[in-house]
Amino acid sequence: MSDLSRYESGRGWLEFAWIDGLTLSGGGTLDGQGGKAWPRNNCHKYSCCKLLPTNVKFVGMNRTTVEHISSWNSMFFHIALVNCRDFRGRQIKITAPSSSPNTDGIHIDRCSGVYISSSIIATGDDCVSIGQGNSQVTVTKITCGPGHGISVGSLGKYPNEQDVKGLVVSDCKMIGTSNGIRIKTWPNSPGTSAATNMTFENIVMDKVRNPIIINQAYCPSESCSSKAPSRVKLSDIHFKNIRGTSISAVAVTLLCSKGVPCQNIYLEDFHLDLSFGAARPISTCENVRAKYIGTQIPPPCM
Repeated sequence: MSDLSRYESGRGWLEFAWIDGLTLSGGGTLDGQGGKAWPRNNCHKYSCCKLLPTNVKFVGMNRTTVEHISSWNSMFFHIALVNCRDFRGRQIKITAPSSSPNTDGIHIDRCSGVYISSSIIATGDDCVSIGQGNSQVTVTKITCGPGHGISVGSLGKYPNEQDVKGLVVSDCKMIGTSNGIRIKTWPNSPGTSAATNMTFENIVMDKVRNPIIINQAYCPSESCSSKAPSRVKLSDIHFKNIRGTSISAVAVTLLCSKGVPCQNIYLEDFHLDLSFGAARPISTCENVRAKYIGTQIPPPCM
């Protein structure tokens, strides 16, 4: 299990491709046995790395239903959707240690009509990650933690990326995650793209380090030397009814690109307290045109 040369990069242990009308259910468990491979995974440090197997991958699928299954200790992503249409996932349980690298719970890439609901995800990376080229994606009633929260991105790393639009994330709870809701784009994007018409509402944060974060200078590896701004345009993004606790003094971060500043960012009814002491958290922002509605704790940054 620890000899990485045995695995074809980017494939799945279990892979379904180009099927119409598949249902995968029944209460089974997919155990990736990733514990021995994780120490040899350097993808969180270096972008030119070999991708380990995903527990289960769906490619080019149409009208798929996945329900009542579990995924444990994947070497890489637990569940990946690529070029899928009309995918329904519910009652999915995903489990991996908080220290397991690149173990995204559900990764979605170039899909449309995706509906993920009523699932519990505890992992070492994003609970749900929405990559490039997605449209009409709904993520609802997810309990996330540990993990990196629910993320859009990362975007803007590769040429010819497609836009993200029509995303709804609602009625979710983040427990002890490093991020709550995060939008991340790379600096020095090789092409232009956009992420627009996205709504995040009724989200509960329980001791989350970065409850709300837009980061358009995302670079987790050691390879980012350019100071050129991101070329991913973020606009028409709504955050509504965000409440709970932050373990960081900065509860809301809106760090947008100076090349293409964020536009039409709406923050409505925020109540985020610090999980310790009597002080109130703060907000920070750069290169953003934000509009504030209703309760604002922390106070808006101007």
